[in-house]
Amino acid sequence: MLSMIGLIGGLLLLIALTMKGMNLLIAAPFSAFIVAIFSGLPIFPQMAGKGEANFLTNYMDGFAGFVASWYLMFLLGAIFGKLMEDSGAADSVSKWIIDKIGVKQAALAIVAACAVLTYGGVSLFVVAFSVYPMALSLFKEADLPRRFIPAALAFGSTTFTMTSAGSPEIQNWIPIEFLGTSPYAAWEVSLVVAVFMIIIGYWWLTRMIKKAVNKGETFDVRADDPELGREKLPNPLLSIIPLFVVLAFSFIFHDSLGKSALIVALLGGCTATIIISFKYFKDIWKAVSEGTMGALIAIANTSAVVGFGGVAKATPAFNQTVEAMTNIPGSPLIGSAIAICVIAGMTGSASGGQAIALPLLSPHYLDIGVNPEQLHRVAAISSGALDSLPHGGYVVTTIRAIAGETHKDAYPAFGALTVVVPLLGVILAVVLFSFM
Repeated sequence: MLSMIGLIGGLLLLIALTMKGMNLLIAAPFSAFIVAIFSGLPIFPQMAGKGEANFLTNYMDGFAGFVASWYLMFLLGAIFGKLMEDSGAADSVSKWIIDKIGVKQAALAIVAACAVLTYGGVSLFVVAFSVYPMALSLFKEADLPRRFIPAALAFGSTTFTMTSAGSPEIQNWIPIEFLGTSPYAAWEVSLVVAVFMIIIGYWWLTRMIKKAVNKGETFDVRADDPELGREKLPNPLLSIIPLFVVLAFSFIFHDSLGKSALIVALLGGCTATIIISFKYFKDIWKAVSEGTMGALIAIANTSAVVGFGGVAKATPAFNQTVEAMTNIPGSPLIGSAIAICVIAGMTGSASGGQAIALPLLSPHYLDIGVNPEQLHRVAAISSGALDSLPHGGYVVTTIRAIAGETHKDAYPAFGALTVVVPLLGVILAVVLFSFM
């Protein structure tokens, strides 16, 4: 009982401190410490037996493991975004889009750009870094409230693309290992759900933006914003080439290099930006330096939350929760959806929720005759819902480190599109599967 109180209390504390704006490098380990104390975990490895869980080791293993896996991707993604910004390439592309589709479609342009890159295999974090400069420029030109930029970035990256059939994102690939399926599992239902999420989500996003504008909200110019409205900008059609280079290289090398393909892809994007827009740079080395600092802040914030998940997973309450979720009566698809949603929410990670739940769920459900393709799709879609609670690594990185917003301003729209819309999507998927 104490362990469960500590786990729930620690998670709520982390969410509350995050919403209040506390630095995650303090909030996450403090909340994890509370979880460890209530669960009776030793604080230091010297106080635990050999190989036993303890607060310090579990937290730092989670923290350091994420840095080791993703640092170069964060670094190159942030530098790529800054190069696009400093060269004027992001401004050029955004002005071209505005001229073609009009200022009222700025949000659509951002959602579409994120969707193309995400479905092309570019990491969600990298997509946010890469598209943000263009999003900032578009919202500036359209005079729209900038607090909706994180929601637009996330909607295009983490909903109808991340978990859809054919997506190269890890959330669509983890089930393959446990279910023997393919990335295109249950593609018919996946397509219907994706279209549903696009329609509902985009309608909701534009409605929220319109409501804010009608109340008098405008674009909030800040002192540290990149210079907009330059006299000379690179050609927009040439400026968009680096984005396609990232997309193409990621696709070409994905099968052979896995996630390391992103390193090659982002290096290609940076190189293409320098070659194409070299004479338009204001200070290329300053851009690289700012990108580096941005990457360090972003990955530190994300790793802090991953460390919390590392401690949470070691508690008795977490194991009891997993067992309870995997034995929910009724349709196995409903049980699996709830289990993966809850675990993803507790760990702040879509992939983490799948990696923990599927080894426990899949043998039992396959033995009783559940269609593996249906289970694959439900697992993928449901993992992309509660992973976007306020403390999630991607949430914090996008809202704070990349967009420079507060949770108070940006999260209501962010949560609506990345939590509520995917939840509606997984409900629709389960309903559709019940008729098959």
